[in-house]
Amino acid sequence: MPNAIHISTARAILNAGDPVDLDLWKADGSILQLRSVISLGYDFYGGWRNIKILSSGQKRRIRDVCIFRVNGLEVFL
Repeated sequence: MPNAIHISTARAILNAGDPVDLDLWKADGSILQLRSVISLGYDFYGGWRNIKILSSGQKRRIRDVCIFRVNGLEVFL
């Protein structure tokens, strides 16, 4: 897997505070593509992350295990 990273590396990228592109699965199985987002905070025990979409200012709460691509790199567990 040359273009893949572990979930711990993905968490480190998100915790750095730089804008990233995310692809993740929603609860209904559809794919959500988010461009230019930053991580605001992370709840380790709950597995939740608060993110902010820079283009709209919208804030969302996502689960880290639903993220399958960060900046074009596949994420594995």
